[in-house]
Amino acid sequence: MRAVTWHAARDVRVADAPDPRILEPTDAIVRITSTAICGSDLHLIDVFGPFMHRGDVLGHEAMGVVEEVGPVVQRIRPGDRVIVPFVIACGRCRMCELGLTTQCETTQNTEHGTGAMLYGYTELYGRVPGGQAEAIRVLLADANLRVVGRDLHDERYLFLTDVLPTAWQAVRYTGLEPGAIVGILGLGPVGQLAVRVARILGLRAVAVDPVVERRLMAERYGAEVHDLGERDDALDWLRERTDGRGPDAVIDAVGLEAHGNPVTALVQNVTGSMAGAPAKAMMTHAGVDRMAALDLATDAVRRGGTVSVAGVYAGAVDPMPLLRIFDKQLTMRFGQCNVQRWLDDLVGLAERDDDPLGLEDLVTHRGSLEQAPDLYEQFKEKSNGCIKVVLKP
Repeated sequence: MRAVTWHAARDVRVADAPDPRILEPTDAIVRITSTAICGSDLHLIDVFGPFMHRGDVLGHEAMGVVEEVGPVVQRIRPGDRVIVPFVIACGRCRMCELGLTTQCETTQNTEHGTGAMLYGYTELYGRVPGGQAEAIRVLLADANLRVVGRDLHDERYLFLTDVLPTAWQAVRYTGLEPGAIVGILGLGPVGQLAVRVARILGLRAVAVDPVVERRLMAERYGAEVHDLGERDDALDWLRERTDGRGPDAVIDAVGLEAHGNPVTALVQNVTGSMAGAPAKAMMTHAGVDRMAALDLATDAVRRGGTVSVAGVYAGAVDPMPLLRIFDKQLTMRFGQCNVQRWLDDLVGLAERDDDPLGLEDLVTHRGSLEQAPDLYEQFKEKSNGCIKVVLKP
């Protein structure tokens, strides 16, 4: 089959890859009809290089049609139209019962001390082939695949695999009640959907991002927006919009590749280009993240507020402004999205006739698998108004 594969830092190629096969009786094979490029995929080509292998199949946002199932699969049948959550969980262990599917005790990567296996996301999370391909092997199919309807466009469902539940969790983790104010840092796909979720939940969203096309899209869904510009200017604007206090909660939808911290940016680029044990040691024992977004979040949020972090961070010993966090009595919520926990809340919203989340108004660029390298570059550089990319195998 054809697939989008990793070859080296900043080297993504479309190549032939082995066709997926049933390896365990709980597996299923899904023919992909739509797959997306996620901001987290960019980390693989810039930062996580030491944990990638040449030929790894990328992608963790995918949906399609079931072609084959293992002999013990009962809930899923060939011909079902399904979404593939990016988290692989058993659905039965204590962590899954708590709704913490990213911490699944069955698929945890104990060798690396990390959480549940993820599709297309480094040896740290199982090195499971991803969904930017013509087909994918789905593990623990009964526990993970979600059957969806046949009458709506893929894009009503595709984002349920990652970015929509991630945005939903980020807003839910703020704990805010209707009428409160949420600040959103970063208006990529997760930030865009966080704006829309906030509106549905009765919150007022104030957001900053350096890209004009992203700000204009967020404005269409009710956000008050401002150019990131200089950090202190963004901080002043957030306070001015909230009677000088700061938002009741701030969502960091940016993560480790925030603008700013040029020295750390250089370290990221060097580390991401390295291979072998020294590079892995640097990743696991050093602070390699640009902390500008998280620093702005802790500065901007009001005293007693909450910082909800949806952006990915990779460093093990990044400096945190602990005095500020302690003095302001902040609550901090971090973590990969527990996709399966939120699907019951979200499928109905995705299927509503009026499309309240604007799921058909998020994609700016579409292409075939063969166009993936060029679209990766546009997404990374935020060029040509690129906000969200969907690939059609």
